[in-house]
Amino acid sequence: MTALLCVQHLSVSFTTYGRTSQVLNDVSLDVPEGAQIALVGESGSGKSVTMKTIMGILPIPPARVQGGCILFEGRDLLTMPERDRLRLRGTAMSMVFQDPMSSLNPVFTIQDQLGTILKYADRRLGRTRGRRERFARILEVLVQVRMRDPERVAQSFPIMLSGGMRQRILIAMALLSEPRLLIADEPGTALDVTTQAQILKLLKDLVTENQLALLMITHNLGVVRETCDYTYVMNKGHIVEHGATQAIFDAPQQEYTRSLI
Repeated sequence: MTALLCVQHLSVSFTTYGRTSQVLNDVSLDVPEGAQIALVGESGSGKSVTMKTIMGILPIPPARVQGGCILFEGRDLLTMPERDRLRLRGTAMSMVFQDPMSSLNPVFTIQDQLGTILKYADRRLGRTRGRRERFARILEVLVQVRMRDPERVAQSFPIMLSGGMRQRILIAMALLSEPRLLIADEPGTALDVTTQAQILKLLKDLVTENQLALLMITHNLGVVRETCDYTYVMNKGHIVEHGATQAIFDAPQQEYTRSLI
Protein backbone atom coordinates (compact mmCIF):
# COMPACT_ATOMS: atom_id res chain seq x y z
CA MET A 1 0.00 0.00 0.00
CA THR A 2 1.35 3.43 -0.98
CA ALA A 3 2.33 5.74 1.89
CA LEU A 4 0.42 9.01 1.61
CA LEU A 5 2.46 10.44 4.51
CA CYS A 6 5.97 9.21 5.28
CA VAL A 7 7.93 10.66 8.21
CA GLN A 8 11.59 9.62 8.06
CA HIS A 9 14.20 10.06 10.83
CA LEU A 10 12.61 13.27 12.14
CA SER A 11 14.50 15.01 14.96
CA VAL A 12 13.31 18.21 16.65
CA SER A 13 14.79 20.25 19.51
CA PHE A 14 13.65 23.26 21.52
CA THR A 15 15.96 26.02 22.75
CA THR A 16 14.70 28.16 25.65
CA TYR A 17 16.69 30.41 27.95
CA GLY A 18 19.90 29.26 26.30
CA ARG A 19 19.26 25.55 26.96
CA THR A 20 18.49 23.03 24.22
CA SER A 21 16.26 20.01 24.82
CA GLN A 22 15.84 17.16 22.37
CA VAL A 23 12.11 16.51 21.90
CA LEU A 24 11.98 14.13 18.92
CA ASN A 25 14.71 11.60 18.19
CA ASP A 26 14.85 9.84 14.80
CA VAL A 27 11.06 9.43 14.51
CA SER A 28 9.83 7.45 11.51
CA LEU A 29 6.25 6.45 10.66
CA ASP A 30 4.10 5.79 7.60
CA VAL A 31 0.43 6.58 6.97
CA PRO A 32 -0.69 4.60 3.89
CA GLU A 33 -3.61 5.72 1.75
CA GLY A 34 -6.91 4.72 3.34
CA ALA A 35 -5.23 3.43 6.54
CA GLN A 36 -6.13 4.28 10.14
CA ILE A 37 -2.91 4.78 12.11
CA ALA A 38 -2.44 5.59 15.80
CA LEU A 39 0.42 7.45 17.47
CA VAL A 40 0.16 6.78 21.19
CA GLY A 41 2.09 7.73 24.31
CA GLU A 42 1.71 9.49 27.62
CA SER A 43 1.67 13.28 27.95
CA GLY A 44 5.06 14.75 27.06
CA SER A 45 6.12 11.82 24.89
CA GLY A 46 6.32 13.96 21.72
CA LYS A 47 3.02 13.12 19.99
CA SER A 48 1.79 16.69 19.62
CA VAL A 49 5.20 17.98 18.51
CA THR A 50 5.20 15.31 15.79
CA MET A 51 1.71 16.35 14.70
CA LYS A 52 2.54 20.09 14.71
CA THR A 53 5.72 19.48 12.71
CA ILE A 54 3.74 17.54 10.11
CA MET A 55 1.12 20.29 9.88
CA GLY A 56 3.72 23.07 9.82
CA ILE A 57 2.36 24.85 12.90
CA LEU A 58 5.32 24.29 15.21
CA PRO A 59 6.78 27.64 16.40
CA ILE A 60 10.27 28.05 14.91
CA PRO A 61 12.07 29.30 16.99
CA PRO A 62 12.16 28.07 19.77
CA ALA A 63 11.75 24.75 17.91
CA ARG A 64 14.27 23.59 15.33
CA VAL A 65 14.04 20.65 12.96
CA GLN A 66 17.49 19.07 13.16
CA GLY A 67 17.07 16.35 10.59
CA GLY A 68 14.79 14.06 8.65
CA CYS A 69 12.03 14.62 6.14
CA ILE A 70 8.23 14.54 5.95
CA LEU A 71 6.99 13.28 2.60
CA PHE A 72 3.37 13.96 1.65
CA GLU A 73 2.41 12.49 -1.70
CA GLY A 74 6.14 12.16 -2.36
CA ARG A 75 7.00 15.83 -1.68
CA ASP A 76 9.07 16.90 1.33
CA LEU A 77 7.03 19.30 3.43
CA LEU A 78 10.14 20.58 5.19
CA THR A 79 11.87 21.81 2.03
CA MET A 80 8.96 22.92 -0.15
CA PRO A 81 8.20 26.68 -0.44
CA GLU A 82 6.06 27.98 2.42
CA ARG A 83 3.35 29.08 -0.03
CA ASP A 84 2.99 25.51 -1.34
CA ARG A 85 2.92 24.08 2.17
CA LEU A 86 0.26 26.57 3.24
CA ARG A 87 -1.82 25.51 0.25
CA LEU A 88 -1.88 21.94 1.59
CA ARG A 89 -2.85 22.90 5.15
CA GLY A 90 -6.60 22.77 5.64
CA THR A 91 -7.09 21.37 2.15
CA ALA A 92 -5.27 18.11 1.36
CA MET A 93 -4.22 17.80 5.02
CA SER A 94 -6.70 18.66 7.74
CA MET A 95 -6.95 18.37 11.49
CA VAL A 96 -9.55 17.69 14.19
CA PHE A 97 -8.60 19.56 17.37
CA GLN A 98 -9.02 18.01 20.79
CA ASP A 99 -11.04 20.54 22.81
CA PRO A 100 -14.54 21.25 21.45
CA MET A 101 -15.20 23.70 24.28
CA SER A 102 -12.42 26.17 23.38
CA SER A 103 -11.71 25.51 19.68
CA LEU A 104 -14.74 27.45 18.41
CA ASN A 105 -15.11 31.24 18.52
CA PRO A 106 -18.02 32.03 20.88
CA VAL A 107 -19.06 35.27 19.14
CA PHE A 108 -19.63 33.88 15.63
CA THR A 109 -22.27 31.44 14.40
CA ILE A 110 -21.28 28.02 13.12
CA GLN A 111 -22.18 29.14 9.58
CA ASP A 112 -19.84 32.14 9.85
CA GLN A 113 -16.95 30.03 11.15
CA LEU A 114 -17.31 27.20 8.64
CA GLY A 115 -17.91 29.69 5.83
CA THR A 116 -14.70 31.58 6.61
CA ILE A 117 -12.66 28.38 6.66
CA LEU A 118 -14.19 27.23 3.37
CA LYS A 119 -13.59 30.63 1.73
CA TYR A 120 -9.88 30.63 2.57
CA ALA A 121 -9.49 26.95 1.61
CA ASP A 122 -11.07 27.73 -1.78
CA ARG A 123 -8.75 30.70 -2.22
CA ARG A 124 -5.69 28.50 -1.58
CA LEU A 125 -7.00 26.00 -4.15
CA GLY A 126 -7.82 28.69 -6.72
CA ARG A 127 -11.57 27.99 -6.56
CA THR A 128 -14.39 30.50 -6.35
CA ARG A 129 -17.67 29.76 -4.62
CA GLY A 130 -20.53 32.13 -3.94
CA ARG A 131 -22.14 32.56 -0.53
CA ARG A 132 -25.02 30.23 -1.45
CA GLU A 133 -22.66 27.54 -2.71
CA ARG A 134 -20.62 27.77 0.48
CA PHE A 135 -23.77 27.47 2.60
CA ALA A 136 -24.87 24.43 0.59
CA ARG A 137 -21.47 22.81 1.23
CA ILE A 138 -21.72 23.63 4.95
CA LEU A 139 -25.14 21.95 5.18
CA GLU A 140 -23.79 18.97 3.24
CA VAL A 141 -20.95 18.47 5.70
CA LEU A 142 -23.21 18.96 8.74
CA VAL A 143 -25.46 16.19 7.38
CA GLN A 144 -22.34 14.09 6.82
CA VAL A 145 -21.41 14.33 10.52
CA ARG A 146 -24.96 13.15 11.41
CA MET A 147 -26.14 16.54 12.67
CA ARG A 148 -29.89 16.79 13.07
CA ASP A 149 -31.54 19.96 11.73
CA PRO A 150 -28.34 21.26 10.06
CA GLU A 151 -29.87 24.64 9.15
CA ARG A 152 -30.63 25.40 12.79
CA VAL A 153 -27.17 24.24 13.85
CA ALA A 154 -25.53 26.41 11.17
CA GLN A 155 -27.28 29.49 12.55
CA SER A 156 -26.41 28.65 16.18
CA PHE A 157 -23.63 30.02 18.36
CA PRO A 158 -21.28 27.46 19.99
CA ILE A 159 -22.75 28.07 23.45
CA MET A 160 -26.10 26.80 22.15
CA LEU A 161 -24.62 23.37 21.32
CA SER A 162 -23.63 20.43 23.52
CA GLY A 163 -20.05 19.18 23.80
CA GLY A 164 -20.76 16.28 21.45
CA MET A 165 -22.31 18.61 18.87
CA ARG A 166 -19.30 20.93 19.07
CA GLN A 167 -16.96 17.99 18.48
CA ARG A 168 -19.02 17.09 15.40
CA ILE A 169 -18.59 20.69 14.21
CA LEU A 170 -14.79 20.35 14.54
CA ILE A 171 -14.94 17.17 12.46
CA ALA A 172 -17.11 18.98 9.91
CA MET A 173 -14.52 21.79 9.77
CA ALA A 174 -11.81 19.27 8.96
CA LEU A 175 -13.89 17.67 6.19
CA LEU A 176 -15.00 20.90 4.48
CA SER A 177 -12.33 20.93 1.80
CA GLU A 178 -12.32 17.15 1.21
CA PRO A 179 -8.84 16.34 2.59
CA ARG A 180 -6.86 13.18 1.84
CA LEU A 181 -5.17 13.04 5.26
CA LEU A 182 -7.03 13.65 8.53
CA ILE A 183 -5.07 14.15 11.76
CA ALA A 184 -7.20 13.74 14.89
CA ASP A 185 -5.65 15.10 18.10
CA GLU A 186 -7.29 13.38 21.10
CA PRO A 187 -10.83 13.62 19.65
CA GLY A 188 -13.48 13.34 22.34
CA THR A 189 -11.04 13.68 25.24
CA ALA A 190 -13.19 16.38 26.92
CA LEU A 191 -16.43 14.41 26.51
CA ASP A 192 -18.18 11.85 28.66
CA VAL A 193 -17.57 8.18 27.86
CA THR A 194 -20.84 7.57 26.00
CA THR A 195 -20.52 10.68 23.82
CA GLN A 196 -16.85 9.90 23.19
CA ALA A 197 -17.78 6.43 21.90
CA GLN A 198 -20.34 7.98 19.53
CA ILE A 199 -17.79 10.51 18.22
CA LEU A 200 -15.16 7.83 17.64
CA LYS A 201 -17.61 5.62 15.76
CA LEU A 202 -18.66 8.61 13.66
CA LEU A 203 -15.03 9.47 12.92
CA LYS A 204 -14.24 5.90 11.89
CA ASP A 205 -17.33 5.74 9.65
CA LEU A 206 -16.48 9.06 7.99
CA VAL A 207 -12.88 8.02 7.35
CA THR A 208 -14.14 4.84 5.67
CA GLU A 209 -16.88 6.58 3.69
CA ASN A 210 -14.54 9.30 2.41
CA GLN A 211 -11.58 6.93 1.90
CA LEU A 212 -9.33 9.12 4.03
CA ALA A 213 -6.04 8.30 5.69
CA LEU A 214 -6.30 8.88 9.46
CA LEU A 215 -3.51 9.64 11.93
CA MET A 216 -4.92 9.45 15.45
CA ILE A 217 -2.92 11.18 18.21
CA THR A 218 -3.91 9.84 21.63
CA HIS A 219 -2.82 8.44 24.98
CA ASN A 220 -5.96 6.29 25.22
CA LEU A 221 -5.30 2.71 24.14
CA GLY A 222 -9.00 1.88 24.35
CA VAL A 223 -9.67 4.47 21.63
CA VAL A 224 -6.90 2.98 19.49
CA ARG A 225 -8.25 -0.56 19.79
CA GLU A 226 -11.66 0.59 18.56
CA THR A 227 -10.41 2.80 15.75
CA CYS A 228 -6.99 2.02 14.27
CA ASP A 229 -5.38 -0.76 12.22
CA TYR A 230 -1.73 -0.03 13.02
CA THR A 231 -0.11 1.57 16.07
CA TYR A 232 3.12 3.44 16.80
CA VAL A 233 4.06 3.77 20.47
CA MET A 234 6.08 6.85 21.46
CA ASN A 235 8.09 7.44 24.63
CA LYS A 236 10.41 10.37 25.37
CA GLY A 237 10.59 11.38 21.70
CA HIS A 238 11.32 7.89 20.37
CA ILE A 239 9.16 5.34 18.57
CA VAL A 240 9.70 2.39 20.90
CA GLU A 241 7.32 -0.11 19.32
CA HIS A 242 5.04 -0.41 16.32
CA GLY A 243 2.89 -3.05 14.70
CA ALA A 244 -0.64 -4.13 13.87
CA THR A 245 -2.92 -2.85 16.64
CA GLN A 246 -4.23 -6.26 17.63
CA ALA A 247 -0.68 -7.65 17.77
CA ILE A 248 0.36 -4.76 20.05
CA PHE A 249 -2.47 -5.64 22.44
CA ASP A 250 -1.95 -9.40 22.25
CA ALA A 251 1.83 -9.39 22.75
CA PRO A 252 3.37 -5.99 23.60
CA GLN A 253 7.16 -6.12 23.39
CA GLN A 254 8.00 -3.16 25.65
CA GLU A 255 7.29 -2.66 29.34
CA TYR A 256 6.24 0.92 28.51
CA THR A 257 3.58 -0.38 26.09
CA ARG A 258 2.33 -2.83 28.71
CA SER A 259 2.02 -0.01 31.23
CA LEU A 260 0.00 2.08 28.76
CA ILE A 261 -2.36 -0.83 28.13
